[in-house]
Amino acid sequence: MKGKTIMLIKAKTLKGYKLDANDGEVGKVKDFYFDDQHWAIRYLIADTGNWLTGKQVLISPYALISVNKEEENIGINLNKKQIEESPTLDSDKPVSQQFEEAYYGYYGFPTYWSGTYMWGAYPNIMRDSKELKITKEREKSWNPNLRSTNAVSGLYIQASDGEIGHVEDFIIDDETWAIRYLIIDTTNWWGGKKILVSPQWIDKVSWDEYKVFVNLSKENIKESPEYSDELLLTREYETNLYQHYDKKDYWTGEVGGTQQLLP
Repeated sequence: MKGKTIMLIKAKTLKGYKLDANDGEVGKVKDFYFDDQHWAIRYLIADTGNWLTGKQVLISPYALISVNKEEENIGINLNKKQIEESPTLDSDKPVSQQFEEAYYGYYGFPTYWSGTYMWGAYPNIMRDSKELKITKEREKSWNPNLRSTNAVSGLYIQASDGEIGHVEDFIIDDETWAIRYLIIDTTNWWGGKKILVSPQWIDKVSWDEYKVFVNLSKENIKESPEYSDELLLTREYETNLYQHYDKKDYWTGEVGGTQQLLP
């Protein structure tokens, strides 16, 4: 989007950020739910303290209007009453399709599972109600399977020729709320080197085996650009990463594209 710098930020960094509704703070970020088809954040899970006990408070990215890294808060375009009266999901229950349909109907958001794009009929989150068109492509609907980032952290990564490490964290795009990378800790393999793997390079996820399978060799992964928590994740670094793997990037759709982040 013109005039906006797209920020890539770790999921663990966002946890603990204050959640500011239109009429005051409603809690802090506790966790995220994402789907393992598009690898997009579908809900932010809020810790509301003693305000709404026994209820999972979920906030859709459709309602998230800003992420302020300096002040460590996220702006929400909802008020407290809207959140309090939203469909109830017990704290010990998984997110069901029935709940999601009630949730999206309550807020009037376009459903992300109706259509072929990351956000249903749209590749990005469409917040302008004037431009919204309800998709009729019901035959292209799919049933989302949501996972929490907390639950998936620790999953083993299986290369084409053996294990290479485990999932330590996720890097999220604050514009589309896509998971752009999994941060892989290779401590038990290569002495602590961290590397990034794009969900685009994942062949499958086996929840029974607790493994993520990627179509990359161990040697190719070992020689990839190293990642560290102190590293500024620039477009130059991303370009080098995609060029190393000879993969199409997500910002131009070309192998090793050179488009820069917008100022």
